[in-house]
Amino acid sequence: MKLLRYGPKGAEKPGIIDATGKIRDLSNHIDDVCGDSLSPDSLREIADIDITTLPAVEGSTRIGPCVGQVGKFICIGLNYADHAEESGLTVPDEPVLFFKATSAITGPDDDVIIPRNSEKTDWEVELGVIIGSRTSYVSEEDAMDHVAGYCVINDLSERAFQIERAGQWVKGKSADTFGPIGPWLVTKDEVDDPQNLSMWLEVDEKRYQDGSTSTMVYNVRQVVSYVSQFMSLQPGDIISTGTPPGVGMGQSPQVYLKPGQTIRLGVEGLGVQHQKVIAYDG
Repeated sequence: MKLLRYGPKGAEKPGIIDATGKIRDLSNHIDDVCGDSLSPDSLREIADIDITTLPAVEGSTRIGPCVGQVGKFICIGLNYADHAEESGLTVPDEPVLFFKATSAITGPDDDVIIPRNSEKTDWEVELGVIIGSRTSYVSEEDAMDHVAGYCVINDLSERAFQIERAGQWVKGKSADTFGPIGPWLVTKDEVDDPQNLSMWLEVDEKRYQDGSTSTMVYNVRQVVSYVSQFMSLQPGDIISTGTPPGVGMGQSPQVYLKPGQTIRLGVEGLGVQHQKVIAYDG
């Protein structure tokens, strides 16, 4: 299934994509695509619905973040060896964990805002893993039992804030609009192998990233199990699993986003995002 949230910011409704690509409204069955609605039992109930009987959403509509009420937005750093190399860093002995503020979350086609005083806003296409049921200390063998599905993420980053100023990476990762997710949550039954998905990103139609989840250092099973050793994972939590090479910081000379540019990115089978870059005007 392809689940989504549509409508104005802060008033999104739950929906599902039918066989023709049309949005169907799920409001009579679930309140939102979040929390317990992502549990295995809930997803089975949704899968049993005759989608053709659901109200069709006519006309164009904004697509919101594919998950609502996210509790944790967890990221894995340097999880592609070739990206670590272009960043001038070594592959870590264990996964690098950091957080993005949940206030960074936005829709897949919403504008990306360059933060105040930013000169090094960068892009990162990533595979997102969405948790469907609570777990702690889960084994790699059982980790996938707690995954609801996957989505596209643009892990936008302000490199000067992230690297050149004291402290943790979170302040370079958490500006408003730095976490576009979606367009859909694709349930795991529709993804044969999350470790064999092509992924790409373009800025102004120039392709910078062209990679595959097959080159992850730590795969999805390992990442979910590893994170659960340090914190419980709750339904609706998101794990962003790292990016392949081709980020702006890795170019020679380095290239960063400017107002007026457009970003387009996707992960095989999970949809495509489109964003316009604008200046902060607050």
